[in-house]
Amino acid sequence: METRHTCLKLEISDATDPIFVKGTWFETHFDLSITDGLNVWLCNASEEQVKDRAAQWDQPVTEYIKLAERYLGFQQPGSVYGFTDAADGCKRLSWTFEKEGTKLEWRWKCGPAPNSKKVTAGILDFLMDANIRLSDEVVTKTQSFERLKVEAEKCLAQSERFNNEKLEFESAIYAKFLGVLNSKKSKLRELRDKLSKQAVMGDLQQEEEQSTDKTESFDEGSDDDKSEEEPAKAITSTSKGVPASRARGRKRISRK
Repeated sequence: METRHTCLKLEISDATDPIFVKGTWFETHFDLSITDGLNVWLCNASEEQVKDRAAQWDQPVTEYIKLAERYLGFQQPGSVYGFTDAADGCKRLSWTFEKEGTKLEWRWKCGPAPNSKKVTAGILDFLMDANIRLSDEVVTKTQSFERLKVEAEKCLAQSERFNNEKLEFESAIYAKFLGVLNSKKSKLRELRDKLSKQAVMGDLQQEEEQSTDKTESFDEGSDDDKSEEEPAKAITSTSKGVPASRARGRKRISRK
């Protein structure tokens, strides 16, 4: 597990000035350097001490270290921090947290630093390095943001150009489609008119053929009537001639 470093500007509710808490976090122990700008205190929590504290709270060592780093790396809202006097120039750093609905408090005793200037210089060096890193990160992110902004503007312009081209293309396609559609409609109207005219002509021809058929049938009927009358006349004439011949025959017989 990598060594981690934090530095917290801690606001104490009953103190006028803040204090700076620099933490160095290891896997099984941690070190704290605390200064108010004038005095410096140290808290070197050994592996045995951390293990004993974790056992008291029924926690694994790693979880205990992680929770302490959370509250001393960033000031947590709702937690009550304290930095009170202890015996022999020592200080007691404390903070509260809630676990399963119960408010708990952790306390660690900090002794005066034997070389306050060195510790203070170490804290200032860490803050300066962190400030430089943050400044570089801000510059890098600002440059990245500017590049992204330029790319976004290019993408926006390109999108607008594509949209305009799309609208022009659709307008041209619609115009061509309307022209083709209108021409097809006119051709369909012409074909419909032709078909309607052909239908009308067909009806007229059919009527003429029907009238012609009726006329021919009427003529044939009159000819049949005439032919029937002629045999009838012949029959009547022959019937009239029959008794005359018989009379003549009888006369001849009487003459003998």
